[in-house]
Amino acid sequence: MSLIRSFQMMAKYNERINEQLISCCKSLSTDDLTKQTHSFFPSVISYWNHILFGDLILLGRLAAKNISSLTLTDFTDLPTAKSPLDIYHEDLDQITAIRKQVDILISQFCCDLTDAQCDQFITYQTTEDEMITKKVADVVQHMFNHQTHHRGQLTCILSQLDVDYGCMDLPVIVAEGSC
Repeated sequence: MSLIRSFQMMAKYNERINEQLISCCKSLSTDDLTKQTHSFFPSVISYWNHILFGDLILLGRLAAKNISSLTLTDFTDLPTAKSPLDIYHEDLDQITAIRKQVDILISQFCCDLTDAQCDQFITYQTTEDEMITKKVADVVQHMFNHQTHHRGQLTCILSQLDVDYGCMDLPVIVAEGSC
């Protein structure tokens, strides 16, 4: 499977699993969404905000370098990612609206990405003011890994809240594979 097709499949997975998990979170009370989890992030809402942060900052770095079809104007109606602790909204419905916009951007980005762009290097400044140079493919892979990592933490919290979030297996969520 080509790298591009793999990214396209991960974009589908990202969109579908976000919908699935947000749907589960909508069954929670506001108290459950905002209560202290004693985990890496303080609340369920904080996890959703952080996953958005990761996507926004990484996509923004790619857009700033004109990678794929992304441009900085795609982010006009989206929050500006500044810190891993950014809180864009405390309300799950507002987070859901942003999440859907970002998931569409990710899907479009992956559909328009080329092999040549994947092999390009970009240099960007981290939130810790470090300059890093990475291949575009590595940045995209990190974006998907970051999402998966924090959704894994989130599902642990959901389990503790007795929420059945269903199957999260890639072959089930994206049954059509990379086609």
